[in-house]
Amino acid sequence: MNDLDRVMLLSVHPRFATAILDGSKTVEVRRQRVAAPPGTAVLLYATAPTMALVGMARIAAVQVGSPREVWSAHRARTGISRREFDDYMSGASQASGLTLQDPVTFDEPVPLRALRAAGTFHPPQSYRYLSGDELRQVADAAGGASAPLRSMLGAPIPA
Repeated sequence: MNDLDRVMLLSVHPRFATAILDGSKTVEVRRQRVAAPPGTAVLLYATAPTMALVGMARIAAVQVGSPREVWSAHRARTGISRREFDDYMSGASQASGLTLQDPVTFDEPVPLRALRAAGTFHPPQSYRYLSGDELRQVADAAGGASAPLRSMLGAPIPA
């Protein structure tokens, strides 16, 4: 990836991380406008109780619209019920549907303690972008499980 400042760190509940990585959930919904171009790399951080980076994917497309429009376009691919969607979107005037592709499950999750030991890592409430330095710290924290991260950085994978 050429623009390392456009690597998205996305916090998701563990069941959604699993569904994204097994391909049964291909659209992640957010309450705010997400402006990320197709091809943007996404690191998946599974929240408690997992508390680890568990894999990655790429954004294929982003649809921004009203919650009703996003649900109508993506309901079957969100991995959630209409009730869960409505509860999550309550009070939101805008929503984003992030279509994800090419999921890769890390052989070993990268736990929060290792991420914090490598630098000043803070999981986002929803999502944020990582700088090149932050991404390198994440790859260092991943140790031997970092092949997909190293590939993203374009760096050689240690033997």
